[in-house]
Parts: sequence; C-alpha cells; structure tokens
Amino acid sequence: MNGVQVEPVSDPARFGKVAVLLGGSSSEREISLLTGEAVHQALLRRGVDAHRVDPASDFPAALLRGGFDRAWIALHGRGGEDGTMQGLLACLGMPFTGSGVLGSAIAMDKLRSKRLLEAAGVPTPRFRVLRGERDFAGALADLGLPLIVKPACEGSSIGMTKVQRAEDLAHAYAAAARFGGEVFAEQWVAGAEYTAAILQERVLPLIRIEARAIFYDYQAKYFSDDTRYLCPCGLSAAEEQRFADVAAAAFETVGASGWGRVDIMVGADGVPQVLEINTVPGMTSHSLVPMAAAAAGIGFDELVWRILETSFAGVTRRDSHVP
Repeated sequence: MNGVQVEPVSDPARFGKVAVLLGGSSSEREISLLTGEAVHQALLRRGVDAHRVDPASDFPAALLRGGFDRAWIALHGRGGEDGTMQGLLACLGMPFTGSGVLGSAIAMDKLRSKRLLEAAGVPTPRFRVLRGERDFAGALADLGLPLIVKPACEGSSIGMTKVQRAEDLAHAYAAAARFGGEVFAEQWVAGAEYTAAILQERVLPLIRIEARAIFYDYQAKYFSDDTRYLCPCGLSAAEEQRFADVAAAAFETVGASGWGRVDIMVGADGVPQVLEINTVPGMTSHSLVPMAAAAAGIGFDELVWRILETSFAGVTRRDSHVP
C-alpha cells in the first residue's frame, strides 16, 4: 500500500492528551456523534487521556486552548473527512489519525476517485457526469436501466437514488444536486456486496452485506436490524485474497493510509468492482470495521487503540507533513 509504518504503542501516556473530534456540521453529524462517543469510551477504558471536542462549536479555539497532543478524527463527511480538518491539524502541527490531506480529499470525492481508479486499472462501475437534463439521454443510453445517481461528495449513501424508469431520472438528479457539488450516474451492478476494512496496511477479513433495502442505504447501514452481515464472507480463500488485493489497490490509488474501508460490488461476471473508499468509516454498533476486526481477533478497544497509533505515522505521509 502506501508504505506507512506504525510503531506499536504500549503505554497510554505516550499518546498524551487526545482530542476525539466528533459531531461537526456535515449531513453525517448524527453518526459522527455515535462514532465519537464509542471511540471516546474505548480510549478511556484503555487509560488514554481522551476528551471529546465538537468542531461545530468554538473551534479551533477550543482545540488550541485544550493543550492537546494529537487528534482521533471521528468526523464523517464534509469538514472532517474531506481533507479540510486534516489540513487544519497539519497547519497546527497536531498529529491525527488516518489519511492525510490528499488521500482524504480524493477519497471523499467519489467522482475523482473513480477517475483515478479507472486510470490505475482498478475495476469500478461505469459512470456519466450529470450537469442537468441535457445529460440524461446520454447517461441512459450508455449505462442503461437501472442505474444509480449519486452526489460526488457525500458519504453514508446520502442523496443516492436507484433509478428504474427513465422518467424518474430528473427527480434523482435533483435529490443529489441539493447537496451541492457534482452529480453522476453510475451503472447498477446487480450482485453480491462486500466490504474490506483496512487497518495499518492490513486488509481484515471481508464482510458480505445482505440488505433488504433497495441498496445498502443510510438506514440499512446504521439502524436496521434486518441487514445481514456474513463474516466469514463465503468466498474461497483464493477469491477473498483476490478481492482484498483489489481493495488494497484502490486504497493506495487514492492516497489513503492508516485505516479505512473499501466497498465492493460483484456482478454476474465475478469481477470485484470498487464503489468507494471511506477514510473515516463509522464505529457504531452497526459498523463494519469493528465487525471485521473482531473476526481477526481484534476487540473494539484494541481497534480504537491501533487507529490512534496511526497518528504517529504523520511524518511519513506523502501528502502532508505533521511534525
């Protein structure tokens, strides 16, 4: 992957005073609060001097006044996962968890990610940019039906709509465009869905997702008890390794590092196609990275600790220097 080596930490005092950044002002604030609270409690149980800091209020003054030594970023979506918070922390000289500025920014932008994946030869579903009604006919002709419409810079499936009839495309476009930024239509891949969690350069056991919803949407991801998660995922060892290699290649292609998650769909041809890369995945009771870690014998508190260890890799990030 990106070659970021992390030295194991055994003494919680070595982390110093840790700011758990949670909440924020993005459309994913609700989930960020859940993630941040779970992370905060886990760090406290491991003896880390951890404190919750919500960037939605009195920030960055509160961060500067607090005398923090590093940050555990539990922010999802814009303002926390898109490189802006990473850039601010880098300017402040404060080490932080996960990907640097460039990796965070690219991964958050699904459209740029897909263009890079295509250029690098990493399979991803075909797509067409939508700038308005003038692009609808071309998208329908190229991608066929059904297709899915997405805002380029939102996470947690927010603003996404499956389109099964041509007359519904305008409504789907409007639903995505209201979040601002670019919108694109993507080929619908009918088949199995998998996710690959990545922790310190290691791809953890894959999880197969079976959602009863039309697709694995916001409700299915965070609140539904009807979604099934299979780990072991049911693939042969060789197939699982092949999928893991694709996930690792996607993670490296966008410049991500430290930890994250890569979502994959597999159609009838058996080719694993990358949907998106998440650099700050959820850490809630329904979240996938803790499930994959548990399958690898890593408990939740240990997982949170190992993610905090990635804050020591800042000086080796290719895209931002953190003293």
